[in-house]
Amino acid sequence: MTPFIAEFIGTAIMILLGGGVVANVVLNKTKGNNSGWIVISTAWALAVFIAVTIAGPYSGAHLNCAVTLANILLGNMDIALGMQYMLAQLLGAMLGALLVWIFYKDHFEVTDDASGKQAVFCTSPAIKNYPINFFSEALGTFVLIFSILHFKDATLPDHSTIGLGAIGAIPVAFLVWAIGLSLGGTTGYAINPARDLGPRIIHAIVPIKNKASFNLSYAWVPVIGPLTGAAVAVAIFEWIH
Repeated sequence: MTPFIAEFIGTAIMILLGGGVVANVVLNKTKGNNSGWIVISTAWALAVFIAVTIAGPYSGAHLNCAVTLANILLGNMDIALGMQYMLAQLLGAMLGALLVWIFYKDHFEVTDDASGKQAVFCTSPAIKNYPINFFSEALGTFVLIFSILHFKDATLPDHSTIGLGAIGAIPVAFLVWAIGLSLGGTTGYAINPARDLGPRIIHAIVPIKNKASFNLSYAWVPVIGPLTGAAVAVAIFEWIH
């Protein structure tokens, strides 16, 4: 499996399971309807765990443009390769979101809440305050990247990049779980540009009745915020080391 395919498949499965749990919780007439935030944050952590185990041996399992940016800034990969990783992540996220929509299509049909249906695909702020929303996404991603960089086994013997697969899936799953439980309540903790933008595009494309808007005025936050948080994490990591 090539790194591009690994990032594509890994991200697709991560979004299938992560978006799937949101659909199970928020859409009407599902078995998991209204089961709550603990269910969502736990399943997202497990989704990352599963995706990492699949993609890790082949790409380092970045699965996240912020992780790829961190590698570029650290000099572990060139920009051209980094752009390939990011493209694979975006396309994989789009496929995962499309599969969630197909899987839960009947439940989308019987759900009227436009914001709830959009939440299956992408994030939105609990309270719209763009500076604070940006800070939330940047800080959540900072914790993600800064923690990854401090895991002892942060390199693969046969791969030059630092990625989620390089440090083992279990600690990363716990890390994502902790971020979701502690820092996810303000924006929904995208902490990954591809995870938010790819499904947001799919939401805009597929036919869903009573559909919310693309929300371009907010859509930049879960893209630029995580990239900023990753850059700050790398800068501080290199400064203290």
